[in-house]
Amino acid sequence: MTTTLAFDTATSFGAVCALSGGGAARRTRAGDLLAAVDELVDDPAEIDAIVVGRGPGSFTSIRIGLAVARSLAFTLAIPISGASTLDAFAGGVPVIDARRGEVFTVGPTVARPEELDVAGKTLVGDGAVRYRDVFEAAGAVVPADEADAHRPNPLLLIEYAGPSIEPLYVRDPDAKPSAA
Repeated sequence: MTTTLAFDTATSFGAVCALSGGGAARRTRAGDLLAAVDELVDDPAEIDAIVVGRGPGSFTSIRIGLAVARSLAFTLAIPISGASTLDAFAGGVPVIDARRGEVFTVGPTVARPEELDVAGKTLVGDGAVRYRDVFEAAGAVVPADEADAHRPNPLLLIEYAGPSIEPLYVRDPDAKPSAA
């Protein structure tokens, strides 16, 4: 049986990770991903593959997840694959907080919450929680803030994993090079 380590760091929920054979861990900051992995993995030699969430989401957090995934895969000489963070949600349409008054959703696309056609849909994710009032006023259903459906499930990433481990950015980063 192959043991796959899967994790995602793109949302405001920090780092979420799980092993395909069972076990999960979470940290509130993406930068604490390795602490969550250490909680799950007694012997790194038992990991046969890695799947990482590629975003969309926080630019810095995506980079942390991808750097850790690449480093572990290289060090352990195991395959690595990626999936959209949007694939890590079940139970509704994923809506991730994109900051700047915007959300990421299926497509992937970025939009202002009031621009989305959400009537009659169940929305999940940190963007659904943040813009609950806007979405519910437009006819959407948003589960309770503490519902597990709002947190990315890293095991779902395994189902959608593909060969790309390039970051999935839907818009340009906020940081710009300074003029020299």
